[in-house]
Order: sequence, then structure tokens, then C-alpha cells
Amino acid sequence: MAVGKGEYIIEFVPVGNSMKVSVFDTETLTEVSIVGPVKASRLDLQKTAIQKMHYVLEKNKAEKIRAAQREPNKKRGIIV
Repeated sequence: MAVGKGEYIIEFVPVGNSMKVSVFDTETLTEVSIVGPVKASRLDLQKTAIQKMHYVLEKNKAEKIRAAQREPNKKRGIIV
């Protein structure tokens, strides 16, 4: 996946029987979180959170491309 350099800050926070994993992308300043079982391996939780980060970065990239392709309405008023 060609989204960023892959430099992330990862935080694990236990919350009762769950583990919250937050991932912060240092290049795009994007943050995502997942919640999993506290007994799951940290590596599995980390992989899942990074997969979610890749998904969000690709989605944001596609939305920016679509927005750039739309031509702004330069007419005054509203179209009814």
C-alpha cells in the first residue's frame, strides 16, 4: 500500500476487559482507534489497527481526488 511512510505512534490502553489501541500517523496527522479483547496479543491488535489506518488513509486520499475533480459552481445564487 502506497500511503505514507508508515511511521506511526501506537498506544495501548486497557479498559476493563478490553484493550483500546490508538494509532497516529505522523505524516498526515490522522488518528484511528480500535477496541479488542485484553487477552488478544498486542501484535494482532497492532496489525488490525494499522490495517484500519491504511483503510482510512486510502479513503481520505480518494475523497480528496474526487473533490478536486468536481468543478465549483461559480454562478451566484442557488439552483432549485
